[in-house]
Amino acid sequence: MDIKKVLQQFGLSGRKADVYLAALELGSSSVIEISKKANIKRTTCYDILLDLMNEGLISETSKGKKRLFVGEDPEKIQRNLKNKERLFAEILPQLQSINNVRGSKPKIRFYEGKEGIKEVYEDTLKYENKEILGFASYDVVSLIGKEWAHEYLQKRIKKGIYGKGIIPGSEPMMKDFISKDQEQRRSTKVIDPKKYPFSIEINIYGHQSVALMSAKEEIAVIIEGAEIHNTMKLIFELIWDLLPEIKIK
Repeated sequence: MDIKKVLQQFGLSGRKADVYLAALELGSSSVIEISKKANIKRTTCYDILLDLMNEGLISETSKGKKRLFVGEDPEKIQRNLKNKERLFAEILPQLQSINNVRGSKPKIRFYEGKEGIKEVYEDTLKYENKEILGFASYDVVSLIGKEWAHEYLQKRIKKGIYGKGIIPGSEPMMKDFISKDQEQRRSTKVIDPKKYPFSIEINIYGHQSVALMSAKEEIAVIIEGAEIHNTMKLIFELIWDLLPEIKIK
């Protein structure tokens, strides 16, 4: 593996990568020593060292009157990347909320296979809006596996996202499931599967996202558009209001 190319991918330009690698290999060294090792001019090397110091990847020390530089532990790059990832994750919901602004066409993303459907599930957890409305499908859950579905549930609970689901089934068979609604941060209503035999799962989430998943065809679609999202939300709420609540004694 080309170390220099990997460092470049993580934000260290060609010259910066050369200087950092030289300082790392030499240990405490002068600008002249590092510039010779990196095969660049001393003045250019000095400017790059200052940039790397600002990024926390080079530290300065001295020996008598001699100014020396040393490359920081490579793990610091990893920590810096994790900090950047954390900061980006904090603003991601805001970026998602302003993405695809009003007036633009809805975006449609297609996914295939079991792993593609899992990606769609993961997408439902990315947004600032803390509620997912869903028409559930046992077929889709069977496809992704109960173990993975349980892991997804735990992530949703941890993120504080509330689920509101309409599930095909009968009152007797759903009582045990509904008894766990409170601890699993959800509300559930049941629809007659014989009268309304829908097999596709639909999730309405975020500010403008609607996901449709088919286990039979092993495909999924995410539609990002405010009008479609809001209309689907109204349809869900209409059906929800018409369904009776199941009281657990």
